[in-house]
Amino acid sequence: MSIEIRKVTAHIGAQVLGVDISEPLDAEQVAAIREALNVHKALVFDDVRLDDAGQEAFARHFGDLTTAHPTVPAVDGAPNVLPVDSERGRANHWHTDVTFVLNPPQASTLRSLTVPPYGGETLIASSAAAYRDLPEPLRALADTLWAEHTNDYDYAVPDEEIDEEKAAQRAQFTSIRFRTVHPVVRVHPLTGERGLFVGGFAQRIAGLSKDESRKVLDLLQAYVTRPENILRHRWSPNQLVLFDNRITQHYAVDNYDGAPRRLNRVTVAGDVPVGIEGKESYSIEGDASHYTSVAE
Repeated sequence: MSIEIRKVTAHIGAQVLGVDISEPLDAEQVAAIREALNVHKALVFDDVRLDDAGQEAFARHFGDLTTAHPTVPAVDGAPNVLPVDSERGRANHWHTDVTFVLNPPQASTLRSLTVPPYGGETLIASSAAAYRDLPEPLRALADTLWAEHTNDYDYAVPDEEIDEEKAAQRAQFTSIRFRTVHPVVRVHPLTGERGLFVGGFAQRIAGLSKDESRKVLDLLQAYVTRPENILRHRWSPNQLVLFDNRITQHYAVDNYDGAPRRLNRVTVAGDVPVGIEGKESYSIEGDASHYTSVAE
């Protein structure tokens, strides 16, 4: 059976049928999935029968793996697998995975383990569609901007809501401080598309004050999160979602009343982002060599 790609929305998302990703893929299958990812940015695989090792094997078709996270512990015995567990915190803010390091992952895979009876969707937004939506004067401005990304940032959570457990989680997340400057408009290395490379870890525009930066970032972010640019994925058991981390953002919706929700994440090592003038991102603070190699 040949691979079939079924588009889910106009700007982002497709369902992939006709391939068993629990088995080794041949070069033609990998190329077809990669091309679908380039076009649709996020791919959904239903009824997958994978364990952690199988998820790792699938992700390796697209490059070397990162370890689970620069600072957060992996699944026991699986150093490349990050538990995305509601009991350990909720990523209900828009972000692109690990943009605070010099070369963030190129792609992320999420596999459903425990699905709440309702809610718990993952929103995935196309930053390429967002860039295309910008009015020309705003696009011209964005093309010139660079932003500092950091894991030590204001989550906008009131102090009274930070209990001991949350404080410990935050201390773990920031146990190594990272600060990296990336282009606000990133050029995708495979497609040449331009996308807004911002999200939650982008905290300051180079050359602007904190207040000025927040206004500019909020303005650009509003284009990323337009409903037309978002895939709202409702999880079912035994699903895997593969998304291009170089040209998307995502958000885990906290709307399931504290029910258990658990996904496992495996990410593929990425390249150093490049802006429209060919200049690469640069690191200010933090060494992530323990976490990721640099993809060619």
